[in-house]
Amino acid sequence: MTLMIFLPSGDRPFRWMRIADAAVADEGEGVPPIVEGEAVVAIPPADAVTLHWAELPDRSAAQAVAAARLVVAEASATPLGELHVAVGDEGVANRPIGVVAAGSMREWLAQLAAAGVDPDVMIPAPMLLPRPEDGYVRARPAGEAVVRGADLGFADEARLTALVTGDEEPVDMTRDALTSALVAATASPALDLRQGMFARRRQLALDWALIRRLAALAAAILLVTLAIDLVTITKYSFGADAVAARADALAASGLARGETVTDVDRQLTERLSGVRGPGAGFTTTAAAVYAVVRTVPGVELTGIDFSPNGSMRLSVAAERESLPTDFKRALEAAGFTVTAGVFSAAGGRVTGEMTVARS
Repeated sequence: MTLMIFLPSGDRPFRWMRIADAAVADEGEGVPPIVEGEAVVAIPPADAVTLHWAELPDRSAAQAVAAARLVVAEASATPLGELHVAVGDEGVANRPIGVVAAGSMREWLAQLAAAGVDPDVMIPAPMLLPRPEDGYVRARPAGEAVVRGADLGFADEARLTALVTGDEEPVDMTRDALTSALVAATASPALDLRQGMFARRRQLALDWALIRRLAALAAAILLVTLAIDLVTITKYSFGADAVAARADALAASGLARGETVTDVDRQLTERLSGVRGPGAGFTTTAAAVYAVVRTVPGVELTGIDFSPNGSMRLSVAAERESLPTDFKRALEAAGFTVTAGVFSAAGGRVTGEMTVARS
């Protein structure tokens, strides 16, 4: 259903029509109660809205309105800041432009709001009539006489109408034709004044059913994600256990045959220490010491004793008094802790002992 509310003008009060099933179901004066779910269309009086037609860009509503304001500025003596300009579309090159005082729009919307009405659209009265291919048509929707041409729309006043139409008399629409026109105009308005700053504000309604479905979907996604994580963690845990068991088996193969396995890491460390000797081991320590000996010409080792604590006692012979000190510094630079004994000179050689250990 559609409720049409014709706004007052002069001594004319509010009037209304209710359209249902492509027919006028009821009509009267004043503002009736709004039936839930019905569309509300407000009809400003024809003499309060000036209509123009012009070719306008159709790329965007903003461009069309901007171009329409230029057209209106050339045709109106009223400052643009005091006017409300709306643009429509009838499917032809020339598009309708509605011009109304901004103050009138505010007053109409305030009157409707006081009556508990917030109209969905506002259609100027002449735009309720169909666009004729040629000539003019005339009708009296809700008692207000209006005339419509292809690119004209205005209130029907004897002198004005004759001046505009000349010798061509407007064709009066039948009641059935007017009803059909009202049904078509309210179903698909060619021009709606509720644009720009007067556009209807949309009320945000919460769809609780949708919210519940979304919440259930989010919970399902979280549960699936958690299940995937648990499966992944379990898989990694089993994999880690398998790798650890394999590593233990491989490590156990490095122990002495028949040795009871209690702590593979500690047992391998003990065996490695037994094989290579304590500390860094004899081989590693001796190799490092001999590498240092090669860097200090005139120094030679006359004896080596590897101790159970991992240190190595060196018997050193040098050609000069300063060489043992150079050798000691070279060992320290190589990362050894060096304890030097007393060196003595005899037979042109300097001899003594040093104890070295890895720092």
